[in-house]
Amino acid sequence: QVQPVESGGGLVEPGGSLRLSCTASGLRFDDYDMAWFRQAPGKEREGVSCITRYDVTRYYGDSVKGRFTISRGNAKNTLYLQMNSLKPEDTAIYYCAAARGSFCSIGDMNEYNYFAWGQGTQVTVSS
Repeated sequence: QVQPVESGGGLVEPGGSLRLSCTASGLRFDDYDMAWFRQAPGKEREGVSCITRYDVTRYYGDSVKGRFTISRGNAKNTLYLQMNSLKPEDTAIYYCAAARGSFCSIGDMNEYNYFAWGQGTQVTVSS
């Protein structure tokens, strides 16, 4: 079973920045639309951002638009999420996942349309 590995999380003060990375052996990222999700304590998992297979389109959730940037390094088989101007409400476990089809091209970030979930990386925004 393919399991991505997310990294780059940590504790940061409000207004700070973090850059998350995701890699996965056994999964060619350039074969898939990819996405970042997050899950805060007591809340459902939500789509944060997705990027199409050849980086033609990027979508962002309303709560992170203008602050987060998704990118992909297909040559390195890596997905990134640059997070700036972090807020306490961004506190969550962040996961990357691959789409089962061309869902990002239509802005679909329903978690049931994605697979290959890793353990996630914890992001905590607090002073």
